[in-house]
Amino acid sequence: MKRLEGKVALVTGGTSGIGAGTVQRLTAEGARVIFTGSNKAAAEKLCAKTGATFIRHDVTDAAAWDGLVTQIREGHGRLDIAFANAGTESGDGSIEDISIDGWNNVMGVNLTGVMLTVQHAMRAMAKNPEGPTGSIIVNSSMNAHRAMGNFVAYSVSKAAVIALVKASAVHAGNRKYNIRVNAVLPGVVETALIVNLIEKSGDPVATRAAYEGLSPMGRMASVEEIAGMVAWLASDEARFCSGSEFTMDGASTAGMNGV
Repeated sequence: MKRLEGKVALVTGGTSGIGAGTVQRLTAEGARVIFTGSNKAAAEKLCAKTGATFIRHDVTDAAAWDGLVTQIREGHGRLDIAFANAGTESGDGSIEDISIDGWNNVMGVNLTGVMLTVQHAMRAMAKNPEGPTGSIIVNSSMNAHRAMGNFVAYSVSKAAVIALVKASAVHAGNRKYNIRVNAVLPGVVETALIVNLIEKSGDPVATRAAYEGLSPMGRMASVEEIAGMVAWLASDEARFCSGSEFTMDGASTAGMNGV
């Protein structure tokens, strides 16, 4: 039996990158997956490949969340897994250069959108037929601990969602919910977006080396590796894990060499 057989999962930002990889992994593990995003063409290809269901949805649209959860509950009767993956860097910059619109855009998706995902997922999971049960996973970043000077809003948002995860996990425990909330903190992941940036740079060899050099292990993570961690956290094998950070960055944030 597949370890996620019979479970219903929601993945936000599921049309590309880590989100799409996770849709594939969760369906392969037996889950019935609903994923959201805005790229309909990419979504149709992923649906055809995996059998997952796409619902067009903006995580920052607070008024649309009740409708999304209603669709999931009416179609599947429950929600067991939620992966708050949707994120953006659009409009970001350094502390001196970022505009208020850029700041609000990044925070709207990366922090408020994640809060709404966790909030509505927990409310839905609390109504599962056998009682409150489920696993919520938030996609943070190694930049929560190793902030980028030229991406201030992204760095701050990824740090803030860790506090959100911990507060939500404590709340679920206090309510005696069997609902777990955890964060994954990827390092640089070799997504199609990163590969495209490498190929379009002036020196693809040097650019790839720079990305790979951020990790003492000397490489980027694969999408499949991150999706594998999400699948494990979604499974009953991780049933005592809650309020925790799971870093997958090849030791990028572990420490430094002495002089």
